[in-house]
Amino acid sequence: MTSLAEEDLDHYLQNQVDLRHRQVSKSVEDVQKIIKDLTAEVSSKDPRFQSIVNSGVQNDSFKDQPDLASKWVALLRGRCTYNPAIQVLTPSLFLISVPVRGLMGYKEKRTRQWRYYTLSGSRLLSPVREPEKLHQWLELESFSNVSQEWHDARMAMEGDIVPAKVVTLFKEQVEDAIKNCRLTEKVSVLESVGSVVRVAVETSEVQVEVELVPTVELMNYWPKRARWPRLLQRWPSTECTRCTKSFGFNLMATSSYHWLLSFSRAEQVLMGSIDEDGGCRKKCYKVVRQLKEDVWCPGSKPVITAHHLQNLLFWTCEKNPSPQDWRNLRECVLRLVQKLHKCVSQHYLRHYFVPTYNLLKYTNTNELDDMAKKISEFLENPHAYIH
Repeated sequence: MTSLAEEDLDHYLQNQVDLRHRQVSKSVEDVQKIIKDLTAEVSSKDPRFQSIVNSGVQNDSFKDQPDLASKWVALLRGRCTYNPAIQVLTPSLFLISVPVRGLMGYKEKRTRQWRYYTLSGSRLLSPVREPEKLHQWLELESFSNVSQEWHDARMAMEGDIVPAKVVTLFKEQVEDAIKNCRLTEKVSVLESVGSVVRVAVETSEVQVEVELVPTVELMNYWPKRARWPRLLQRWPSTECTRCTKSFGFNLMATSSYHWLLSFSRAEQVLMGSIDEDGGCRKKCYKVVRQLKEDVWCPGSKPVITAHHLQNLLFWTCEKNPSPQDWRNLRECVLRLVQKLHKCVSQHYLRHYFVPTYNLLKYTNTNELDDMAKKISEFLENPHAYIH
């Protein structure tokens, strides 16, 4: 293996990585403004869907929790330049959570295991399959306070809030809003498979694909299936863990019947405070992400996204909890790359908060194998890629 010099990594960070950051920040700024106007128009017609301005602690459901709101602001001050509802999966693929209104007082309960209906409302002889480990049903009675609009048959069926129905209604509102806001030259709805609203957004620089997902935001509640922290876990600290869990989780309408558990706020909290001991964890993440996008799996629909890399980083931090483990940038980058190579080669990456779920379960194995080969070549001679 050809050695990787520390000065090469510093140069790489100051040039390629910083250049990418500036370009993506500009795209995020443009997309954020357009989607803010779009969702504000949707909300004016159907208040069940809120503007992305009202995401997170700005959601109406959390206005009576000022301590949580101030803590969130303090955590992200200077660390997050754009709306936390926006997740940058790749430089040209964004995931945006669109918060919903009118569902308050959530309490997890034992739900019925099977449903015997189609999305059109007819009965089935055999049941709809049980949700996977990162998914769940969502019933109206799970909330102590539900606005009357959510009992709408276009949204709910037999007491269930059905994500496919929510998305269908939301998509109709988005299409109308594009026309009403005169955004037809900047935003167009794309064809999609399943319960997803995909739009193409023309920014001042590039075209960005955006997935808009209606999202139930649940603060101050931690799901039972997320068994975290783990026994004898040494990273993060107890205080950080308690703070992270206080921001709760989301349920996202990404499939026909089942809601996807998302921990985007928890992930933002962990990333925001990840180097408070003076370590180089975030630098490592940025270097590996840049290599992933430039060399190992470039393109708008890669098999590995920033979300995968964040989960990998959290696992690596937990396995190497000492501040001394994160002092040498060169060693830390190579450690993270080796762990990524192992996960990609084995087609297996555990979700950090729900470790029984494999994030690569449905990923194209041929593409993963191709990526593993490229990472292996990098590990043989990293200097050829970073110099």
